[in-house]
Amino acid sequence: MIEVVNVWKVYRVGKVEYPALRGVTMSVEKGEFLCIVGPSGSGKSSLINILGAMDRPTKGEVIFEKVPLSKLSDDKLAELRNRRMGFVFQTINLLNHLTVLENVELPMMVLGIPPKKRRERAIEVLSRFLPESTFYKKPLEISGGEQQRVAIARALANNPDVILADEPTGNLDSANAQQVAKIFRELRDEGRTIIMVTHNLELTNYADRVVRLRDGQIVEVVKK
Repeated sequence: MIEVVNVWKVYRVGKVEYPALRGVTMSVEKGEFLCIVGPSGSGKSSLINILGAMDRPTKGEVIFEKVPLSKLSDDKLAELRNRRMGFVFQTINLLNHLTVLENVELPMMVLGIPPKKRRERAIEVLSRFLPESTFYKKPLEISGGEQQRVAIARALANNPDVILADEPTGNLDSANAQQVAKIFRELRDEGRTIIMVTHNLELTNYADRVVRLRDGQIVEVVKK
């Protein structure tokens, strides 16, 4: 589904260059659960940002379903992200002045989906993860684990093919972390592609493959 070919990402501060990725080549299969692991500074977040079309590589190519992303304009990349991808982050980024239900509706507003359909879809995806009693609460009125499940529901709002998760359990206790990994496994079982960055090696047991990075390079690929 996604091919990464000799991708480099170099950050520049003044005249100093900091290579975050150094010639990464890999693929992501449709319908697999892929974990990316490695120590801090290994390039994990840079890689998932490039896989999710949120950033462009300094050199090299990312190909999504045979389309080189370098050929797409910023508007086309935004359309790809909005329609085909869902994102979950360590920092949950829910809007605290909106209800849980309204937070899940937000991605559908970007696509211009009518209010009635937005509400129906938001209720549909939220019902998978949370009781109806939470739908009209504000994010700060529910637990951290519940907030992350809202974030997953938000990522699913536009029915994406790919879910990209950058340290989605970093702020959760072990029980909630396991629950999040189980949800991703269920989504994979439904045919979605899951790409997750994690420091929690226990969660890699839910994955189909694990890619280990060090110093911006792939040093190991393990099939589970």
